[in-house]
Amino acid sequence: MENLRVSLLQTDIFWENKAGNLYKQDATLSALAGKADLVILPEMFTTGFSMNAVTLAENEEGETIAALKKWAGMYDMAIAGSFIAREGKDCYNRGFLALPSGDICFYDKRHLFRMGDEGRFFTEGKQRLIVEYKGWKICLLVCYDLRFPVWCRNRDNEYDLLIFVASWPQSRIHTWRSLLVARAIENAAYVCGVNRVGTDGASLIYSGESLIVDEKGYILAEGEPGIEQIVSAELDLTHLHRFREKFPVWKDADDFTIKL
Repeated sequence: MENLRVSLLQTDIFWENKAGNLYKQDATLSALAGKADLVILPEMFTTGFSMNAVTLAENEEGETIAALKKWAGMYDMAIAGSFIAREGKDCYNRGFLALPSGDICFYDKRHLFRMGDEGRFFTEGKQRLIVEYKGWKICLLVCYDLRFPVWCRNRDNEYDLLIFVASWPQSRIHTWRSLLVARAIENAAYVCGVNRVGTDGASLIYSGESLIVDEKGYILAEGEPGIEQIVSAELDLTHLHRFREKFPVWKDADDFTIKL
């Protein structure tokens, strides 16, 4: 079983400036070539958490997806994050996992942030995403999804790594840190939460504090508050499987069906 080298890009985001953000992250990703198997960007990494969905949205032939496919192939890494997408008249806060093979998988954010009126401008997703990569089963969720443990639930160990890409304000950062640890423990899985830093166009302040957490809730690596940096760790799948065999709490989990 392969270990997985993961790097979280705790970065500031130029407000509604796709070209500037794509140029910035190209330089960062190129420096990680050969050093990371999976690189994770924050929520809406090309625009910031903007409700200007109609103007900023792209389809799958847009500049963001083109750049992601190019980077994943050129730098031989998987890349996760989210961007503003459009299908017909609907806009989505769309998570992505771009693979070195050229394939790209999508997840539309299920829980839209009510207090920020996200539901007025975006359509909610209906399905989770679990992708196999280098022997790992990876589940990608977006920001506010973190608060909903039923949606995050790891039934029968269907994933090994749970990713949250976020724009989580500093004022609620204690909740961010606490829930990332809780999601790791209750799901017996590694959890990576990447959060942006800086101030956005709505004057919200973000402190980052991105975390990589193991299945017991121990923090393996974390971002310093308010600082742009790369947060990295190597995840051990053999270790995870051994823990699940030794402590198979998942066998006693309650069965349920999510009603959409």
